[in-house]
Amino acid sequence: MTAKVSLIGAGPGDPELMTLRAVRMLSEADVVVYDRLVSDEIMALCPPHAELIAVGKCPKNHPVPQDRINEILYEQATQGRQVARLKGGDPMIFGRGSEEAAYLIENGIEVEYAPGITAAQGASCSTGVPLTHRGLATGVQYVTGHRQAGTTLDLDWKRLADPDTTLVIYMGVSNIGQIAVGLMTEGLAASTPVLAVSRATSAQEDRLLTSLGSVAQDSRDAGLKPPTLFIIGKVVSLYRAQPQELPLAAIRANG
Repeated sequence: MTAKVSLIGAGPGDPELMTLRAVRMLSEADVVVYDRLVSDEIMALCPPHAELIAVGKCPKNHPVPQDRINEILYEQATQGRQVARLKGGDPMIFGRGSEEAAYLIENGIEVEYAPGITAAQGASCSTGVPLTHRGLATGVQYVTGHRQAGTTLDLDWKRLADPDTTLVIYMGVSNIGQIAVGLMTEGLAASTPVLAVSRATSAQEDRLLTSLGSVAQDSRDAGLKPPTLFIIGKVVSLYRAQPQELPLAAIRANG
């Protein structure tokens, strides 16, 4: 039997957002190699007999280096086991899934894929904020607000500061102040609305409604932690808070 690894997108957290293909692949696994951001509800779908191998990373803390993750996948597959590589969101969007696939393919391992709903799509559906909208945004840009330790956050600020597109920042909590300054320097208005969504689609989801000029301070005041996604652009004006929600600005105004 050909050695094979299933590269599975778990989606942003809600198990109902997994594809049927992803659920089937997971159900067939003998071993599941999983990331930190895969929710407990999704981990509960793993077969009872499957071995679970945690390889999750935290900001500035990578207990299992990427090279070792690649080796684990190879070793498990060459033992004749059905290997599920389970990643939060979509493994091909800021998930390093393509790096793992390239390593496996170069070493003679077959790779099959199950796409996952990426965090931006999950946040859009849970909050009701569209990523594109006629008259407000003709497109959407996904970027990561994080770089490897010791490297510069060298984003193309001019391209990203487009008032006619929606900008979604992944992994940007620690650098959101620098990101905001970069965008405003290239002409994006400080009044541009921003919606920060933490743990989108999960029972622990939190939201912060703010503006580009205030997002850095408001994020600190709110104590935002990863994983948090920032949606920046005119589409955020369509956000309608639920009755139990209160934007940070209103909390301040009410003392």
